[in-house]
Amino acid sequence: MASKDAQNPRSRGPPHFLPGASDPDHSQHILPSSPESQVWQPGHPLPGSFFPLLELIIIHQQVELLGMILGTETSNKYEIKNSLGQRIYFAVEESICFNRTFCSTLRSCTLRITDNSGREVITVNRPLRCNSCWCPCYLQELEIQAPPGTTVGYVAQKWDPFLPKFTIQNANKEDILKIVGPCATCGCFGDVDFEVKTMDEKLTIGKISKYWSGFVNNVFTNADNFGIHVPADLDVTVKAAMIGACFLFDFMFFEHSLAGL
Repeated sequence: MASKDAQNPRSRGPPHFLPGASDPDHSQHILPSSPESQVWQPGHPLPGSFFPLLELIIIHQQVELLGMILGTETSNKYEIKNSLGQRIYFAVEESICFNRTFCSTLRSCTLRITDNSGREVITVNRPLRCNSCWCPCYLQELEIQAPPGTTVGYVAQKWDPFLPKFTIQNANKEDILKIVGPCATCGCFGDVDFEVKTMDEKLTIGKISKYWSGFVNNVFTNADNFGIHVPADLDVTVKAAMIGACFLFDFMFFEHSLAGL
């Protein structure tokens, strides 16, 4: 006689699959390893397949040992993880050595975000722009494409004499949300929070946090850790824009190790 498991194939699914999956046996699986190194294998690579499930998105910058040894600026690489520490996406900066050397944190670049099968799902384009209150007409901006080739939003810096302020815009460049940072972004021995607010700044709906990881890590490496806290039902294109904003903040405020203190 057939066993109970044979009669019910769904019972053989992994015990710790992510919430929201209709069928853990077919839509996704988790490689057997420690939670920190687990890689989520999504059945659908588009952003909407995992963004609605997450209220916390963790972004971990990878340390480039060659850049540390030689003192050179290398292309940034980031792991994008869920709250369980499982990698869901991987982001790689594309830029030329000249821009990284002479334009430094203002450099133009493209960040390509791929899923665990290597398929590109989000593209973030950053043009060369200014980062000074003396040049209010040409401040920082990012374009978010998801999937690549389809623009879904922008992140635009807004002029303010005291606070770092940005807006999240839709594909028509209409402001939909505002991001307000602290007066001092050095984060002296603590986290740095950028609050995501409604346009009138009366309601805070989320935040982007740069986590302080200790004196040694922050001074002697360029590796930064960020957390994006959002409502689970926030529009997926806005979540994609917030990931882009996180990359922009890393370039602008935390690219050099001493700035990350």
